[in-house]
Amino acid sequence: MSLIVKLRRGEGPVWGALKRSIKRSLRFHLPVAGPARWFFAFLYVLHVSLREGLAWTLRFFWYEPLFRSQCVRIGGGFQMEQLPYINGRGRIVIGQNVQLSGKSGFTFGNRHRVDPLLEIGDDTFIGHGSCFTVARSVRIGTGCLLAGNVRIADYDGHPVDAVRRRAKEPTPPEGIRPVTIGDDVWIGYGAIILKGVTIGERAIIGAGAVVTRDVPADVVVAGNPARVVKHLSDEEIRRAFTRSFEGVEARG
Repeated sequence: MSLIVKLRRGEGPVWGALKRSIKRSLRFHLPVAGPARWFFAFLYVLHVSLREGLAWTLRFFWYEPLFRSQCVRIGGGFQMEQLPYINGRGRIVIGQNVQLSGKSGFTFGNRHRVDPLLEIGDDTFIGHGSCFTVARSVRIGTGCLLAGNVRIADYDGHPVDAVRRRAKEPTPPEGIRPVTIGDDVWIGYGAIILKGVTIGERAIIGAGAVVTRDVPADVVVAGNPARVVKHLSDEEIRRAFTRSFEGVEARG
């Protein structure tokens, strides 16, 4: 019997005592009480300050200049955290007061167009891990909220026909259709918006929804494939618009 097996079983006075000693050593921790509590509290503040300071320095002197060099236009009040992943070449147009949280991904398909367009409107928030795959155009309106891990693509990526996929052919032209997202749209975590979809103003896309067809304005959709589950009332729309307007006024 191996030593590891004997130790795990902890049989007998020797192996049992050794097993208990190892367990006690694994549970040991530094005491944080009295003066030590203030000391570690100071170290915590120092740690967070250094981390945030390093993140700000990287963003200001490295990430943001690199990203701006790849954009056609970026409006004032732009905020970003990490350098987005960009694959391929396309036109990136960003409006006023846009915020990129965490790390986003921008992939451009250049087989059919040399200048596919990704346009993000004013006062729009893009959550961490969101990805945009563009072969023609993806347009996002003003005041939109995109939660984390949202996926938006205006083409399939591969032909539907298996023979053409095996031949490494690109997506055919009929498999590329632009995506348009209206103003004040809220897209929940992990939602997927597929090619050719137009989302009406103030619509809400539920978390994890897969949107394969147009969404009217002022509705909530959910599911796979996404379906309308609620029509927003005039009062709900008014309250949402008021909150959005107050947020813009506060930033201004």
